[in-house]
Amino acid sequence: MSKVLSSVMNHNPLMLRHRPSLATALSTSSRVLLPASTLLVWGAVAFSAVTWGLRWSATGSASNSASNSAAMAVQALPELDVSAAARSLGAAPAQPVAAPTMASRFQLQGVMAGGPHAGAALIAVDGKPAKPYRVGAVVADGLVLQMVEERRISLGAAMDGPQTLVLELPAKK
Repeated sequence: MSKVLSSVMNHNPLMLRHRPSLATALSTSSRVLLPASTLLVWGAVAFSAVTWGLRWSATGSASNSASNSAAMAVQALPELDVSAAARSLGAAPAQPVAAPTMASRFQLQGVMAGGPHAGAALIAVDGKPAKPYRVGAVVADGLVLQMVEERRISLGAAMDGPQTLVLELPAKK
């Protein structure tokens, strides 16, 4: 009877073959994996401690003589020719920028003529929003609005002095 049961019970030979489970595989590899990972973690801790120790020791001496270390740091840096470095990286040599002309600083935007010594002008200075100026008012840099005509104005150093600059309204569109 036992032979009959065993033949009936053992109808699946693949089931009877021994295969290691995941728990068994981890327990056998943990004999190698656990000490290796422990060594790696403690190595990282030691590296961090040495790095921070060196940083603190370097800043401790700097706090004692801050001016001395600053002078040493300046001496330690080599001089750098910025234009030579830019040329070596392919930059074009810088063209000298011309100072803006006096006429380019002012833009006449409106005129209200009112006689020989009366009137007002709407003038934008240095790209800022336009402001109204009456005849005799200082516009900028000691320039006075001397005269207002139908489509142009004149600026000068004094009200009765020579004209330094004449501005005209742009043509109508």
